[in-house]
Amino acid sequence: MTTTLTGSRRPQKTVDREGPRHPRRTARRRNWAGGLAGWLWLGVVVVPLYWTLITSFKAQNRYYASNPLVPTGDPTLDNYRLVIEADFLRYLVNSVVVTAGAVVPAVMFSFMAAYAIVRGWRMPVMRAMNGLFLMGLAIPLQATVIPVYLIIIKLQLYDSLLALILPSIAFAIPLSVLVLSNFIRDVPKELFDSMRVDGATEWTTLWRLAAPLTRPAILTVTIFNALTIWNGFLLPLILTQSPDRRTLPLALWTFQGQYGVNVPAVVAAVVLTTLPVLVLYAFGRRQLLSGLTAGFSR
Repeated sequence: MTTTLTGSRRPQKTVDREGPRHPRRTARRRNWAGGLAGWLWLGVVVVPLYWTLITSFKAQNRYYASNPLVPTGDPTLDNYRLVIEADFLRYLVNSVVVTAGAVVPAVMFSFMAAYAIVRGWRMPVMRAMNGLFLMGLAIPLQATVIPVYLIIIKLQLYDSLLALILPSIAFAIPLSVLVLSNFIRDVPKELFDSMRVDGATEWTTLWRLAAPLTRPAILTVTIFNALTIWNGFLLPLILTQSPDRRTLPLALWTFQGQYGVNVPAVVAAVVLTTLPVLVLYAFGRRQLLSGLTAGFSR
C-alpha cells in the first residue's frame, strides 16, 4: 500500500517579539580628555629634547641674546669640540669601566642567588636570605652614604674606580634578585626534575635550563642596572676627588665656572652622554619591554 502526502509541511516563521533591533555601535566614544592629556604629555617630553638639541649648536655669546626655542641661523660644532677636548673620552672610559664592572658581577651573583632561593625555598636559611635581600630594597642610597664613605676609607679605596664599583654592585643586587627569582619560580618544576633524572648537576641545570628560559629577565635587570649606574651622580661625587676619576655625570661640572655657566657646552655634553644610553636602549628595547611585561601576562 502506498500513501501519498497531499501537503507538505512548511517551516513556520518565528515572530520576533522583542521588536526591531538597533544596529550595534561599532565605533566607541572618543576620549577627548585622554587624547588631550596625551598630547600635553607629549609636549612636556618633546620640548626639553628639542631645546637641548638646538641649544647644543648655538654659540655661547649668542645664547642669551636669542629666543631659546628658536634654532640659530648659523649652527656651530664648537661646543662639541670643546667637550671632546675637555677629557671627554677619559670620562667616557671611566663610566664604561664602572658600569660594566658593576653590572656583570651584580647580575651573575643575583642570578645564582635567585636560583638558590627558588630551588631551596623549603630551607629556612634560603627564606631568611630572601628576606635579607628584600630588606635591601627598603634602604635608600642616600641613607648609606656616610657608612659607605667610612668603609671605603677603611679599605683604602678612596678616589678609585673600585670605590664606585663595589657599592654599585651592592645596591644593584636586591632588585635583581627579586626580579630573577620571580622568573625562575615560573619555570615548570618538571623541567628541573627531568634534568635531575638525566644526571645533570645543579650547576648544569642553572646554566643549561634556567638561564635560557629567563633570558628576558636577565637582559631586563642588566639594562636597568646599567642605566642606573651610568647616570649615577652621588657616589662619584662622594667617593672620588681627582679629575681623572670622574664619570660623565660628574664631569658636567667642568663647564661650570665661578661666575657663569657655559650652557651650550653643558647641553652638548649632555647630548654626548646620552648617546650610549640611546644605543643601549635601541638594541635592548624589545627584550626590556618583554621582560617588564612578562610578569603581568602570566
